[in-house]
Amino acid sequence: MEKLYTLPQAADLLSMGKHVVQKWVRSGQLLPEKVSENGNPLFSADRLKSFDTEGHLRNSGEPIRCKPYKDYSVVELFAGAGGLALGLEKSGIKCAMLNELNKHACATLRKNRPNWNVIEGDVREVDFSPYKDKVDIVTGGFPCQSFSYAGKRLGFEDARGTLFFEFARAVKEIRPLICIGENVRGLLQHENGRTLEGMISILDELGYDVVPTQVLKAIFYRVPQKRERLIIVGLRRDANLKFRYPTPHKDLYTVGEALKKGRLYDCDVPHSEGQKYPKRKAEILAHVPQGGYWRDLPEDLQKEYMQASFYLGGGKTGMARRMSWDEPCLTLTCAPAQKQTERCHPLENRPFTVREYARIQTFPDNWEFCGSLSEQYKQIGNAVPVNLGEELGHTLIEALNYYYSPEKVEIPQMEYYMPLKAKQQQVKVKQQQLAFA
Repeated sequence: MEKLYTLPQAADLLSMGKHVVQKWVRSGQLLPEKVSENGNPLFSADRLKSFDTEGHLRNSGEPIRCKPYKDYSVVELFAGAGGLALGLEKSGIKCAMLNELNKHACATLRKNRPNWNVIEGDVREVDFSPYKDKVDIVTGGFPCQSFSYAGKRLGFEDARGTLFFEFARAVKEIRPLICIGENVRGLLQHENGRTLEGMISILDELGYDVVPTQVLKAIFYRVPQKRERLIIVGLRRDANLKFRYPTPHKDLYTVGEALKKGRLYDCDVPHSEGQKYPKRKAEILAHVPQGGYWRDLPEDLQKEYMQASFYLGGGKTGMARRMSWDEPCLTLTCAPAQKQTERCHPLENRPFTVREYARIQTFPDNWEFCGSLSEQYKQIGNAVPVNLGEELGHTLIEALNYYYSPEKVEIPQMEYYMPLKAKQQQVKVKQQQLAFA
């Protein structure tokens, strides 16, 4: 039987807002395959293909699965609780060193992987020279910080004082074949795109061609969550490397599949601690249906819960938000009980527990988190989803296999997989900004 997609799932697949898809349905531009018993439209993949703006439903082949031709290693900065590192390990890449400032995150890394070389402390004090020409990949989810622009072109020295400079310094001292930066989608528009332009020009100065940036949507990489990460890939110019981004999966995973036995996990989610809502808040959230938010409350409760915000503009769709059992979760935050970004359990009037949070980020159940309850939520909420990291790892292995293997198995040539010089990339950034406007 052909798989049918709900309206929210169709919106995700089309990379459009739900209101846009609803408008298409009302105008007759997009016809549903059928209507559910509840009156909700359901769409087939064929119907959605003609509206696909980012190619997620294209016949792009099977997801990349590569075994390493030899041992490949990675140095990771700003490692957090290890989501990306664990994902890369699952793909077959070994961790040579991880650096993290937060002591609780470091305790998490050491508890789960005693064999990993975890360097705790300020990245500014780390000497990367012992890894020169010995490590294949450098990764880092550096914070998004503004630069001081001394001239038309931002150089390596101009980035001093930012944490991106420390990432670039690690790349300069190690000289890996590939460097990977990951960040929030908002980096595309930070300082009108100049911050990203500066990062690209610095990597170009260091001898790295930057592949056109892509925003990877985690829901297409076996993650039951609508998280997005901007990926910046630099290929060392003298190495003749080729790279392509992970192939999107066509199946989406839901909150129900994260918390119950099924395709993602072989058992129901284990019991664990979790934050609680105050009594009155739990009473109000009891009136919110699955997939709903504050506008689904009776008007008197809307006014009580929203207070002055009730009279202001904007959707505020994250407030009093209950997740749906049959849809991917919204992006997890660091505080699941916070009023502006609730992530309420689909059935119970409470936030997700720690283990539920971890499953939505695709951590295995045996991955333990250290520190207080709030610290554990913070570590999980800030992590790169493990399965997304694994999918990225296979593409990195493919690129390194091409470099090291004598057979030189060809990588499919698609224009946006090929490296661009910094100047060309700046044009790409401008185009992306216009598309998001």
